[in-house]
Amino acid sequence: MDIPNEQLQEIVEGKTKLLVPKNSLTDKVPPMEPAFFNPRAKITRDFSLIVYSVFLQEFPGPKIFLEGLSGIGARGLRVANELSIDNLVINDLNPTALDIARYCAKLNEITNVEFSEKEVCRFLSHYSKRDMRGSIVDIDPFGSPAAFFDCGIRATMHGGILSSAATDLQVLNGIYDDACKRKYGGVPVRCEYGNEIAIRLILGCLRAVSARLGVQIVPIFAESDMHYYRTFVRVLIKTDQEENLGYILHCKSCGHRKSSLEKETQCDLCGQKFSAAGPLWIGEIFEKSFVEKMIKNSENLTVETSCQKTLQKCATESQMPPYYFTVDEIAKRMKVSPPKLEKLIESLKQNDFQATVTSFAPTGFRTNANIKQIITVMESIR
Repeated sequence: MDIPNEQLQEIVEGKTKLLVPKNSLTDKVPPMEPAFFNPRAKITRDFSLIVYSVFLQEFPGPKIFLEGLSGIGARGLRVANELSIDNLVINDLNPTALDIARYCAKLNEITNVEFSEKEVCRFLSHYSKRDMRGSIVDIDPFGSPAAFFDCGIRATMHGGILSSAATDLQVLNGIYDDACKRKYGGVPVRCEYGNEIAIRLILGCLRAVSARLGVQIVPIFAESDMHYYRTFVRVLIKTDQEENLGYILHCKSCGHRKSSLEKETQCDLCGQKFSAAGPLWIGEIFEKSFVEKMIKNSENLTVETSCQKTLQKCATESQMPPYYFTVDEIAKRMKVSPPKLEKLIESLKQNDFQATVTSFAPTGFRTNANIKQIITVMESIR
């Protein structure tokens, strides 16, 4: 255990001691050398821990965590140290990162861990055999995770969780449509709720790949924060019979939006041309009962207090329409000052509409009211 040097610093995240590059704690963009670690991604590691805590309590099979692109192994080491699993396998192509991960494992007295230095698809393919698959498979690349969906699904056992992160935000948010179509099989629309469309494009791609493999994915949780999108899906070895791929149709003229199994060209409200995002996932992205258990478990874990507030929103919005509005967007269209979000939601409910906050935007809300009805309600509370 003689690896520490002047380039490295010991920190504590959650209940786990980590040895990290000093520059990653100070530089705006965490450096790749000597190993990658992003301290600002602590919140997503917190959410992962909460998801996995619920899953591991309920899963009857072997509890094996496969971390395909680990860096220094922060996520996997936290799971092994702060939860209860049978085995952790950390994989990365950077030998220095693996050396640091080994040191951190010893620092935390974690013994049920193995290390692998392979290209991620070779690593996951090794674990795609019967009785070798992971109950939790984590893919956290630079850029798009789409190239790893096939091997990731194959390496996940029946009933297990596949978690993946995407950082190619410009592709998913509509700046490079051709690249998005190549990678994810669908195109976005540039709009106020672009982060939700991006997550649904990722899930749509996962659904298409899983269908080809004859398996089903069931989204249980998703998050959007800063520079990444992360999805958590349950993998079931059975054919998906549901129609859960479609389009989100957005009118840039009047702001109307809707979801549909098929493309539509004309806006229902103003008659102008719809822009179509998709094909993408139009089903639920939060499993309400699972999220409610996440809320309960978060109280007993060493995670950011903000996690619980976000999870409360996720549970509330879980069965609402697959898009949201923002107060600022509506106010700008009306050329007025935006009202308080809570007041607008309450007014929508008083007018017999469903309405909730959303975890995807601080001023965002979901409702079954269309934009004309929202404007009418906003005019009544000015």
